[in-house]
Amino acid sequence: MPVRLHNTYTRQLEDFTPLDPAGRAVKMYTCGPTVYNHAHIGNVRAYVFEDLLQRHLEARGYAVERVMNLTDVDDKTIRGARAAGRRLADFTQVYKDAFFQDLGTLRIKRASHFPAATEPQYLARMIEMIAQLVRDGIAYQADDKSVYFRLSKFPDYGKLAHLNLDELRPSGRVNSDEYEKENIGDFALWKAWDEADGDVRWDSPWGAGRPGWHIECSAMATALLGPELDIHCGGVDNIFPHHEAEIAQSECCTGEKFVRYWMHCAHLMVDGQKMSKKLGNFHTLRDLMDKGWTGREVRFALLTVNYRLPLNFTLAGLEAARAALARIDEWVRRISDFRFQISDQQADESEMVPLVSRERYFFLALDDDLNISGAMGHLFDMIRESNSALDHGRLTPAQAAGLLHLWELINCVLAFHPDSVAVPAAVLALAEQRQQARAGKDWPASDRLRDEIAALGWIVKDTKDGPKLTQR
Repeated sequence: MPVRLHNTYTRQLEDFTPLDPAGRAVKMYTCGPTVYNHAHIGNVRAYVFEDLLQRHLEARGYAVERVMNLTDVDDKTIRGARAAGRRLADFTQVYKDAFFQDLGTLRIKRASHFPAATEPQYLARMIEMIAQLVRDGIAYQADDKSVYFRLSKFPDYGKLAHLNLDELRPSGRVNSDEYEKENIGDFALWKAWDEADGDVRWDSPWGAGRPGWHIECSAMATALLGPELDIHCGGVDNIFPHHEAEIAQSECCTGEKFVRYWMHCAHLMVDGQKMSKKLGNFHTLRDLMDKGWTGREVRFALLTVNYRLPLNFTLAGLEAARAALARIDEWVRRISDFRFQISDQQADESEMVPLVSRERYFFLALDDDLNISGAMGHLFDMIRESNSALDHGRLTPAQAAGLLHLWELINCVLAFHPDSVAVPAAVLALAEQRQQARAGKDWPASDRLRDEIAALGWIVKDTKDGPKLTQR
């Protein structure tokens, strides 16, 4: 069964076929952060979805070259820098650093390239593209000295968002980077400098100014991946105007179809409401870390609803994520312990756990437009069945080794492994004291020490091989 993806452009599920003649190399562009603030969990949902997509394609044997841009000059970053009284580069660097820290916290694979819009080679590419569009009569310099894309020159504009332009009344020119569908009109490619920009300016054939947001992504994508891309991802809020503009300006410059498969993740709500600071339900990843949640718990909560479905992010969902991960951890620990036991018991072949089928069905579910609910169902079926087999003496150490191998393959896609955390010396000392109390049958002392260990954030479990410590 081939990988099938939902293409926003056609609104259909399609078999995935890369541009690469050999059918293995994949060119993928994912919209990265606008670095004017810390990423909120709505942003993070898109990054986690894109990470799942890349990991699954790689598990299926594709070689993914992914570009993730950093928007470090636009209306928001300039406003933020001016409000903070800082140079634009200094202001945005803080949030670039924070973004990369967040990627690590969420176990998101690093892209092949992280181009920033203000890097000289990409600014040069933007000016080159705009100049070509002006020469071809597709763009023009207006009386405000800014350069605009002439919408009338691209009849396919609106097809990604499925807009009927005949039913919309063009509003002339749009200078803002972000706007609503009702404001449809010629969009800015190069913005002439004004006082609100402060010291943010670059020279160009049309005078001092700065690029518009939309041309930035087209320039970085084509500079690094070429004129045609296999996959372009983002949130649904990027479809219009940003991705529509990318298609128009890129295809007018290259004469090629810009993207074969467009993929967008749905909105995220918090407790059933749109996330907003005014409602008090606005969360950054760092807010959640400060409240005691871990990166993998947030990753689980964001990942286990299909990317095209709205996600309602709740405290109960995080609690469920914590419980599910604890169940996985305990299963891995239990199977790992059993793996190294020597057993004389020979399991009946007819009763052996169907290891291969569960792994196969996990990946087949993800082949179906990243059907994560189906994939997770097969994972937890495997956990339940193997735990039952272990309980009833129907699992061999060799099977346990097979289960652990399958878990490694699955976890390469999910990235749900526990954080590597060293047990603090104080916790180890209390655990040793508790062992001595248990050896002396001093059960009250044993219980008290267990509670002290728990107060330090650790759980002690007694096994026949001795106490096992896990972080709570």
